[in-house]
Amino acid sequence: MSNNNVFLGDKYYSREHLDFLLFDVLKADTIIKYDYFSDHDKEALQMYIDATDQFAKEYLFPYVVEMDRKQPELVDGRIRVHQIHKNIMRVSGENGWISVSAAKEVGGLQMPSVFSTAASFILGAANYSGCVFVGLTMGAAHLIEVFADKKYHNLYLPKMFSGEWQGTMALTEPGAGSSLSDVVTTAEKLEDGSYKISGQKIFISCGDSDAVDNVVHLLLARVKGAPAGTKGISMFIVPRERINDNGVLVGNDVISAGVYHKMGYKGAPIAHLIFGENDNCRGALVGEENKGLSYMFQMMNEARISVGLHAASISSAAYYASLKYANERLQGRKTTEKNPELPQTAIINHADIKRLLLFQKTFVEGSLCLELQCSYYADMERVSDGNEKEKYNTLLELLTPVAKSYPAEMSNFSTSAAIQIFGGYGFTKDFIAEQYYRETRIHAIHEGTTAIHGLDLLGRKVAMNNGKAVQYLMQEIMQTVGYAKQYENTKENALVLEKKLEQLHSLTLHLMGVSQKEGIEAYLSDATLYLELFGILVLGWQWLKMTNTCNKSTTLDNEFKESKFLCCNYFFEYEIPKTEGLFTRLQSEKRVTVNVDAALID
Repeated sequence: MSNNNVFLGDKYYSREHLDFLLFDVLKADTIIKYDYFSDHDKEALQMYIDATDQFAKEYLFPYVVEMDRKQPELVDGRIRVHQIHKNIMRVSGENGWISVSAAKEVGGLQMPSVFSTAASFILGAANYSGCVFVGLTMGAAHLIEVFADKKYHNLYLPKMFSGEWQGTMALTEPGAGSSLSDVVTTAEKLEDGSYKISGQKIFISCGDSDAVDNVVHLLLARVKGAPAGTKGISMFIVPRERINDNGVLVGNDVISAGVYHKMGYKGAPIAHLIFGENDNCRGALVGEENKGLSYMFQMMNEARISVGLHAASISSAAYYASLKYANERLQGRKTTEKNPELPQTAIINHADIKRLLLFQKTFVEGSLCLELQCSYYADMERVSDGNEKEKYNTLLELLTPVAKSYPAEMSNFSTSAAIQIFGGYGFTKDFIAEQYYRETRIHAIHEGTTAIHGLDLLGRKVAMNNGKAVQYLMQEIMQTVGYAKQYENTKENALVLEKKLEQLHSLTLHLMGVSQKEGIEAYLSDATLYLELFGILVLGWQWLKMTNTCNKSTTLDNEFKESKFLCCNYFFEYEIPKTEGLFTRLQSEKRVTVNVDAALID
């Protein structure tokens, strides 16, 4: 058990900042006043985070490098993974981490999702490859809990919650990719009510492994005779091994055809699976036929929050590794020092290194605030009703593409900044930064590419319910802006954000006009840039919220407060100005990428 003498950070996340967000900014512990979460108290919530921290230190972080070096391999029809995965699943099951968010009726703990999200951040920062088995199993189990017939609860959930079995989501196919309307895997209903499954799935995260006794796939397929497109997609529970009439696990004609060897995130297998090659794969329908995509979107939306969260968590680990190095690495002297005989200074004293570190810190801490905010909205949607329920649901719908994509994209730059601080050493495997850079790249692809989420935000979410989602968000942000205007140390930033929101409103109206005059393709041609702009402004809101909290607090440490004001000022001085170029591009009437002859790109 070692990290092979690779240079790592002293830590991989800040517990102080996490507690600040949970208990000071969001006051998330107050949610226990609602009946659904009333079994928990603040002490229990803190103990859960403590236990997660200890688990990460013992079972995840020590293996972060080893998992990268020893990739999963397909051997004799089974994907072999690092042996520690068995312990991770076993201990996760024993301690209730897999069932933590599930309802009590199915054996869960009914923990607020904002706290399970916080725990997931810790695990991802410690070792992303090591935590995904647990996360995928939680998501698959939740789909069974919510949408499947209760007879399947007893059949699958206890084994999944115990960590003996794991879960996956099986969507992508060789000929479909992100276009789920082109799914061709078939399902044929049999006399006993089960379905015969036939088809292939690719890029299935943790689609097979020897770490568990069974793998339960939540699979999308098309029942024979179903309508074309997304309207004809159904969801099925398809285990790797099914239980026969004698209660014994037997093969279910699910074949692991290959394992992809990836750029990063190597400790968790990505599988190519074949279902029903021997005409003997059976699945159980979840809910009703032809409604599978709506069910899957529940898991996908939860997974999208998780993707953004883990991009930030990997960046957190990279930040603390580069921070440690910057404090230890001696090179050069301050620009004001002309005497070459003076001792060299730590590189953290150079202005550009401070800039790179502040960029990482503000991105990580702001993104974590956003992810926890989204999870808090999900909790409030659960315990609210009427207009309040609609408000939280609408806010969550609007922010999901932002919470997924902005951290996923910016993590590429944040981990790159970490490598830059390491200099030439950062380009070698003797230092951890290069691994984090490789590991985070998948997040802009996982659970829908950035382009897909740009189309979702501008093409659907902004106009959703006659613009009500944006109205709700602007109300939330303007409440934060209004409070920040009261203090001299936040007033200037508040006015800047207020002006940018006015620009965003005008831009959105302008783009709506483009849609009417030039058509939908012109309207959506730069949706990815709109998403980027939207994300920067949302992060600015998060930083104002944090500094507002600092101004209100009489208990926070002064140095801690100063750190938050510094980061907020950095974000408004260095990141917010980037929106000007985006505004200029998005307001332009020139359609450079629309109706381009592909031959000219060749």
